[in-house]
Amino acid sequence: MDSNNNIRNKSDTGEGQPRRSFLKAAALGAAFAGAMLMGAGQAHAATTWKIQSVWDAGTVGYDLFEDWCNGMEEKSGGELIFKCFPAKAVAADNNSLFDSVRSGVLQGMNPFTLYWSGKIPASVFLSSYPAGPDQPHQWDIMFYSMGMLEKTREIYEKFGLFYVGPIQHDANIIHSKEPVNSLDDLKGLKLRVPGGMVAEVFQAFGASTVSLPGSDIFPALEKGTIDAADYVGPAVNWELGFSQVTDYILFGPPGVMSIYQPVDLMDLTVNMRAWNALDPKLQQLVEDEVRIYSQKHYLTIQKRNIEAMEKFKDAGDTVSRLSQEDVDEWRRKAIPIWYKWANKDEDARAIFDIQIEYMMNETVGYIDESDLEGVPGR
Repeated sequence: MDSNNNIRNKSDTGEGQPRRSFLKAAALGAAFAGAMLMGAGQAHAATTWKIQSVWDAGTVGYDLFEDWCNGMEEKSGGELIFKCFPAKAVAADNNSLFDSVRSGVLQGMNPFTLYWSGKIPASVFLSSYPAGPDQPHQWDIMFYSMGMLEKTREIYEKFGLFYVGPIQHDANIIHSKEPVNSLDDLKGLKLRVPGGMVAEVFQAFGASTVSLPGSDIFPALEKGTIDAADYVGPAVNWELGFSQVTDYILFGPPGVMSIYQPVDLMDLTVNMRAWNALDPKLQQLVEDEVRIYSQKHYLTIQKRNIEAMEKFKDAGDTVSRLSQEDVDEWRRKAIPIWYKWANKDEDARAIFDIQIEYMMNETVGYIDESDLEGVPGR
């Protein structure tokens, strides 16, 4: 009874005031903390990168890239958004794509690395080339275990760009109106191929080469202005209708789809200022995600290739395969052209030296000292 009276009396006499003051202070503190959290949320608003691919909308390549970009917001906890665009959506051609990323109009691009051979000579060695390393894992080894990634980033930094990493794509193959059963059959062939080193090696075997945009290949084959055309792999080439205008597909020996561009690498490259503005944890996320996407992209394309080859077969197309002897002769012609391109500047030579070391190692054994004897520019 006394106890109850004491409690009531304390309340009546105002001795409970400190508790009310404490509750008011706590409420004010919570409100202040909430305001601080809102401010922090505003300070860490999501970063959005606009990234253009060289894949056309509606292709399997762009569908894969778009899905990957759309997943970045969730993977980054809402801190980073990739807004992707198909070919020509922002930058109208490859030159403007390169310049748009350098200037910051776009924050990133998803190109075929070989596109920059005229701007960055070293880029011819950042994707496969005639008779060079011909397995995807070999390129991952050179990039991620032999210092090629770090050197590539040094080169790209000179252009205000950050090379995030390679993206495995596919081999490039040739579709022709007449069978090509050996390298001798290249003589006089009117052939669409990429320029640069690839064209020079085909020319060494007597082919007449021309460079055409992908959209011009089908009509050129249809009209007969070219006899054959290189492009990407079976999955995309089937979608482009090549079976309607050609009857033969050229592969290398069993296990090798292509001897001239067997590992056609893409990449993710971003504006250096945009990269440096990113939190290091997000930078690491992007690097990790590029490696994951590379595998997913490659494996999906390979599955589609298997399905496409069945379609080519059903349509009556015939596969021709070159022999191992053809590969050896191809390499003998290609090696001097390797060195011609490697000596264009010190960066190209630095990348190439990594690859020569790898190709001469017994774990690979593609070439030895006898292959290099008397080669100009060595």
